[in-house]
Amino acid sequence: MADNLEQMLAEADFDIVGLLRNNQTGAKAHGATVPEISNWRDEQWAMRHGAALLDLSQQLVELRIEGPDALKLLTETMVNSPGTLTVNRAIHYVSATLYGHVIGDGIVHPLADEEFLYVGRAPAANWLTYQAQKFGYDAEITGVPRQHGSWRFRMVGPHAVKVIQKLGGPSPDRIERFRLSTMQVGTKTVQSMGLATIGSPGIEIWGPYEDHDYIRDTILQAGEEFGLTPVGSRALPSANLESGRLSGPLPAIYSGEQIRDYRKWLDADSYEATCSIGGSFVGDQIEDYYLTPWELGYGPLVEFDHDFHGADALKESAEDKDKLRNKVTLEWYADDVKTIVGSMFEPEGEQYKFFDLPDASYATASYDRVVDADGCLVGLSLFTGYSWNEKKALSLATVGPQVPMGAELQVIWGEENGGTNKPTTEPHKQIGARAIVSPAPFSPVSQSAHIKGWRAS
Repeated sequence: MADNLEQMLAEADFDIVGLLRNNQTGAKAHGATVPEISNWRDEQWAMRHGAALLDLSQQLVELRIEGPDALKLLTETMVNSPGTLTVNRAIHYVSATLYGHVIGDGIVHPLADEEFLYVGRAPAANWLTYQAQKFGYDAEITGVPRQHGSWRFRMVGPHAVKVIQKLGGPSPDRIERFRLSTMQVGTKTVQSMGLATIGSPGIEIWGPYEDHDYIRDTILQAGEEFGLTPVGSRALPSANLESGRLSGPLPAIYSGEQIRDYRKWLDADSYEATCSIGGSFVGDQIEDYYLTPWELGYGPLVEFDHDFHGADALKESAEDKDKLRNKVTLEWYADDVKTIVGSMFEPEGEQYKFFDLPDASYATASYDRVVDADGCLVGLSLFTGYSWNEKKALSLATVGPQVPMGAELQVIWGEENGGTNKPTTEPHKQIGARAIVSPAPFSPVSQSAHIKGWRAS
């Protein structure tokens, strides 16, 4: 029995693609502990048109980073400029390997001169912890166990600011993205951060977990007159789908001699060892699944004003970034989606891969082939779902620079040869679903906000 990721890969004869495509993990659950609180349609609608309360308390990893080298550790592991890590302002932290591919991302909060909080997904948290332990940084990283860490809520939607102001929070013109502050919720002083989801100004607040129920109930009571809607885990991904936020790419750590020791450090039950790949794209090698910051829309965050892991490789990529794939939204043809869903009601007909609503993901990392009229691969669909607000099936994808807006492509839906043996993959036949290349973000509200400077988060 393997003790670490590198041993797992060796036991699989380094058929890394086959191992991950057949891992027994399905799609990772999003955020809230309850799938639906009212119903996912109303919850999606509230995030876009009303006021919504998102409970992220069970979703994210928290790391406290303390010590004289805390800033140095962050600086040397992130593509971001260290000049953006200033008091009272958080950053969208992105880490890359020495080969210039993305490991993961999260949010870093400066707490004091030598103290920071990382909040985000496991891959970047694991990389940070490994770097601190193995390379002599005078910095201590402490994982904060859930239920002993922080509750974390978001209030989003065009009417969320009314709830925020009723609670005593800032007015819309004073909410700045990633600006850190405090506000009162009932009798409690809580930490706060400005943000935007699907374009509208919103706020994220957090505090000691023992206050979770009190804070939630106080917010819901204040928001009742404004129709504040609590959101469950099923509806949460739609905010990313509409705002163009690509989260959770496959961490690019499964190959490369320079990070072999990291794979030995990762336990056999780590996120990286247990995650799965799903979809119609079958790469010849695991590197075919790795993505650069530009392909994920993180290009504006990359700054070469400091030394960091992957800087040399990313400088080379930057010289040719116009040749790299670009992030887009694919708007699926409704008739083709109806054919896929309708196959469930044709016992004698073709059975296509189940299209779950509103999040069609059936693996930790989704990779579907995107082809042109000649069947040539022109991109990858990385996240597919359904927007009740748009009444459309959408994919966030990365496509070649030769593909113009408005082009008609096909997303190959379903896996080859009837599907892999993941528990979320039933026997099925592949089908090509037509889709129109559209902007990311797709939502007109988010597009307008993006132009005005409110980058969707």
